[in-house]
Amino acid sequence: MLTLYHCNGSRSMRSLWLLHEMGIDFELKELTFSMEGLRTPEYLSISPLGRVPCLVDDGVPVFESGAIAQYLGEHYDPEGKLHRAPGHAERTEWLIWLHYAETMAVHGASLVQQKVFIAKEDRSPVVQKLESRRLEKSLEVVDTHLKDRDYLLKSGFSTVDTNVGYSVHLAKGFVSLDPFPNVVKYYERISSRPAFRKAAASVPLDEQARA
Repeated sequence: MLTLYHCNGSRSMRSLWLLHEMGIDFELKELTFSMEGLRTPEYLSISPLGRVPCLVDDGVPVFESGAIAQYLGEHYDPEGKLHRAPGHAERTEWLIWLHYAETMAVHGASLVQQKVFIAKEDRSPVVQKLESRRLEKSLEVVDTHLKDRDYLLKSGFSTVDTNVGYSVHLAKGFVSLDPFPNVVKYYERISSRPAFRKAAASVPLDEQARA
């Protein structure tokens, strides 16, 4: 049995969404999205930095959402429905977007820190403006790429859409998607998927940011 450690409103939604897309049986362990909830001795023995997601398969922990995506593809998607194995014509493009997802998310994570975790009196308007602009630039790249396709790969929906798709989901809590019409349509497509809806059944990031 696979076990996924997950926090509502965090990037572990990527792994949760992917598991739902793959239709794999798994146990979900939800942790509190707080220092206290993620720094228990029990969880640190599984995920040494106390971060989510963390997937445990037969006692073997796998952390980092990109690594989890590759691991699930290599071990649980032998037909390559969502995964692109070495030698596949789309492998290089698949790898690029799998890791680009984190390029996007790092700016969103900085804004989460600024608008959710850091006390209001200690927040930096300069950092918020800079990270928002960087996030918008990363969305611009995705918007340009999507001008002639529905999903990131021309062949259709794949693992990279769960990873980049989550980054878009994160971004919309902090910047407007309106300047990026292709991204808007893309988000409408991915957010209408049943697996996305299951994974996203948590407190919206924009509501957290207003707290």
